[in-house]
Amino acid sequence: MRLATLRDGSRDGSLVVIDAAGRRFTSAAHVAPDLQSALDDWDRAAPALEALSRHLEGDRVGAEPVDVSSLSAPLPRAYEWVDGSSYLNHILLARKSRGAEPPPGMEKDPLVYQGGSGVLLAPTDPLVLPDAAWGLDFEAEVCVVLGDVPRGLTADRAAPYVRLIMLANDVTYRNLVRPELEKGFGFFVSKPATAFSPFAITPAELGPAWREGRPFLRMCSTYNGAVVGETETGPEMHFSFFDLIEHIARSRSFTAGTILGSGTVSNRDRARGVSCLVERRMIETLELGAARTPFMTVGDTIRIEAFDGWGRSVCGAIDQRVV
Repeated sequence: MRLATLRDGSRDGSLVVIDAAGRRFTSAAHVAPDLQSALDDWDRAAPALEALSRHLEGDRVGAEPVDVSSLSAPLPRAYEWVDGSSYLNHILLARKSRGAEPPPGMEKDPLVYQGGSGVLLAPTDPLVLPDAAWGLDFEAEVCVVLGDVPRGLTADRAAPYVRLIMLANDVTYRNLVRPELEKGFGFFVSKPATAFSPFAITPAELGPAWREGRPFLRMCSTYNGAVVGETETGPEMHFSFFDLIEHIARSRSFTAGTILGSGTVSNRDRARGVSCLVERRMIETLELGAARTPFMTVGDTIRIEAFDGWGRSVCGAIDQRVV
């Protein structure tokens, strides 16, 4: 099942169901007015939405063509947006490029930060760059939308709490990161609004590509019309989404509609490319002695899309331009 949110002038938009090809939609307003309402009443709403999806595939309900520019993020605002760092290669490159040791306990204890969730960008919204000196970068990620997660939930019991899967462009102003971290208190101004894929899908939609809390997909990042990354999301995801859920739920509960990110997808095989510019700059520093790739500037474009083993775009594309 694929869900999306149609812009309708309201803050939370209107919930729609998307067909398997990503080309047609039908309104789900009679099931739930918006996605958050469906998540709040998932046990009732999910079966009704699944039935509507089957009717759409069988041409038994009215449908309209999908115009991605008319869609917001599946959740235009969320209760929480928590991002992890499941791909250890990204962390190791970052530390190695500046001559630092890996963080202690890196393989056992996930890194997470809490980003802004009150304003979430649509897949075609522009990326605003107020100052080129801030160092704008994209980050291609997978994320999940959670149900109500109780405190103390363990990884072996986490599967039923993953409601939906999306893609994210976890935008970063790289040159604002270090001054913030040097204060010893974490990210804030260096992390502007995050953008999300047009479609949110159920884990069942991935079939065998969803295994033990990991999505096995090909993440394609196309920067200014050139493919810069075709990374694999599954094999090197050290911490699964189930592991991340256990970590964040150690000391508190989470409400339905919380978004949890994987962190930047990164592979050891450099032939697969990168999912963010800073990783390319890290590699240049290690191989050439200095970074040569500039950060994003006005007019640049980024397209982020994930494909399953059959070549199907599973969540649609994030397609943004810098303004």
